[in-house]
Amino acid sequence: MDFAGAYSWPNLRYLLEGFLVTLEVAALAILLSFVIAIIVAIIRYTKIPVLSQLLFLWVEMIRNLPLLLIIFFVYFALRDVGIKLGVFSAAVVGLTIFESAMISEVVRSGLMSVDKGQIEAARASGLTYGQALRYIILPQALRRMIPPIVSQFISLLKDTSLAIIIALPELMHNGQVIYNTNYSYVIPILLLIALLYFVVNFSLSLIARRLEHSR
Repeated sequence: MDFAGAYSWPNLRYLLEGFLVTLEVAALAILLSFVIAIIVAIIRYTKIPVLSQLLFLWVEMIRNLPLLLIIFFVYFALRDVGIKLGVFSAAVVGLTIFESAMISEVVRSGLMSVDKGQIEAARASGLTYGQALRYIILPQALRRMIPPIVSQFISLLKDTSLAIIIALPELMHNGQVIYNTNYSYVIPILLLIALLYFVVNFSLSLIARRLEHSR
């Protein structure tokens, strides 16, 4: 195990460049999937005819497919119909599709956990159904969803490593490039990769705990 060689500045810089790509992909996918998940969950919660049934089928289909297959499909299969995405865009789209379906179930469960009598009380006070949902139900549901949603975000960050299969230059990909040049770098590089993942994910866990205790 050559720690000194593995942790040379060129190697560390290359690894950190990959880590930055990992964080960028994760941040974009988290933002997009959260927005889509809320929209999907609200439509299913309000039981809009036809649309809610179609979204139910979409969510169940995506949730029961491997994320790796979705990334493959987005990057390779869409090319056959003229949609050519770069590796970065394909990784973001694939993760967003998968995570939005997963998170939508968390959001919908949170909405269902709020007593529906509160909607009736809000309507009786003069609010429309949409206003009651926006100002009364959704805020309460989001506070209850903090732990499972953050847990899903942590999973999303770790799942970015699957994009190595389409050669996205993220953390795992760049780490593999480094230790392929010298076998004695394998353990030092993997230990550093594990540490980087741990620091970010543990920080997210601490934030989730603080938010949960402060609600």
